Amino acid sequence: MRYSNTDFLNKEVENGSSGGNVVVIVVAVVSSVIVVVVAVTFGAYIWKQRYIQKKRRGSNDAEKLAKSLEQKSLNFKYNTLEKATGSFNDNRKIGHGGFGTVYKGVLPDGREIAIKRLFFNNRHRAADFSNEVDIISGVEHKNLVRLLGCSCSGPESLLVYEFMPNRSLDRFIFDKNKGRELNWEKRYEIIIGTAEGLVYLHENSKIRIIHRDIKASNILLDSKLRAKIADFGLARSFQEDKSHISTAIAGTLGYMAPEYLAHGQLTEKADVYSFGVLLLEIVTGRQNNRSKASEYSDSLVIVTWKHFQSRTAEQLFDPNIELHNDSNSDVKNESLRVVHIGLPCIQEVASLRPTMSKALQMLTKNEEHLVAPSNPPFLDESTMELHDTSGDPFYLHKTADSVATMSNSSFYGNAEKINHCTH
Repeated sequence: MRYSNTDFLNKEVENGSSGGNVVVIVVAVVSSVIVVVVAVTFGAYIWKQRYIQKKRRGSNDAEKLAKSLEQKSLNFKYNTLEKATGSFNDNRKIGHGGFGTVYKGVLPDGREIAIKRLFFNNRHRAADFSNEVDIISGVEHKNLVRLLGCSCSGPESLLVYEFMPNRSLDRFIFDKNKGRELNWEKRYEIIIGTAEGLVYLHENSKIRIIHRDIKASNILLDSKLRAKIADFGLARSFQEDKSHISTAIAGTLGYMAPEYLAHGQLTEKADVYSFGVLLLEIVTGRQNNRSKASEYSDSLVIVTWKHFQSRTAEQLFDPNIELHNDSNSDVKNESLRVVHIGLPCIQEVASLRPTMSKALQMLTKNEEHLVAPSNPPFLDESTMELHDTSGDPFYLHKTADSVATMSNSSFYGNAEKINHCTH
């Protein structure tokens, strides 16, 4: 038998191969580290550049806004408004919500004002501020809350409006006791005033404007209980030759038109839908997006439609509308007519809804023919759950399939509990 002292693998070759592997590993690790460092550095550089550009744009926007307000004599000094509210004393607070806080102020000349102190903890609200100032400073109508000015150069942004001593419509119609102060005559005047304000926005202002958030809490009442539309933070303007705007969805669930909520295509008919809901709320004293908490399992829209079909709509009427009734006024028939006008406004098919000018005609001319309405949108149980907007956030960002921005905004917030720069 023969034995060999020769290794099967040459040791020199084996050692050389092992050394080569180490070199490859070291090179790979170092290369990876370099790539990661370069990527992180480059990413940080890009982020910083974008941040700088965004900051510059924001600064430029603020400068443009300040100049625009200066030209329109709408600019208040911050310290003037601070003094007007007693340094924003809690005793001057008249409303609070996710958007911020509203204070009552008194200027040196004795004028009473409402100061909207905004919370800018996200980009949406900053955009809303600029949008609201831009739109409302360019319109003027007896049924729109008048913007007196704003302060945009101080430590916080403030909008200054004419003071509305009776706050908002929701305080009256959704409260059985305060509702006694609004008999049918007053409610009808509020309906007409709101309709006239919307006709102006849609058809008669210099720019075509869609409010997007018509609801009782955004209808303010002056000392004589006359209606004034407020809160233009979500409003949009667009050219007359456009059929619609494609935009991110924003508004208050329970008042949003179904085609807008589903597809984000915005037209004036979205405001018409909200107005129709408002009519039903004024007549019944019930809130559409709170109906599930009441004795009804369906929304006010659906309940009213069912009663209308069975000719029992008067069973839903707020008893307060009969108070202090002038015997010459047929409240029941007028209320039924308003319901009959409100239902076409909330039809599921947007093209079947009347324009605001047509709705106003039907409201003011008894001889105007009323068309038979088709059914309103029937929402499923999961959608109905979304109608509760009582949460704290000003914006409720939906996840998954929804990109909607839901407003919990109203001019005075929860009023029961509680806009330029040199004057």
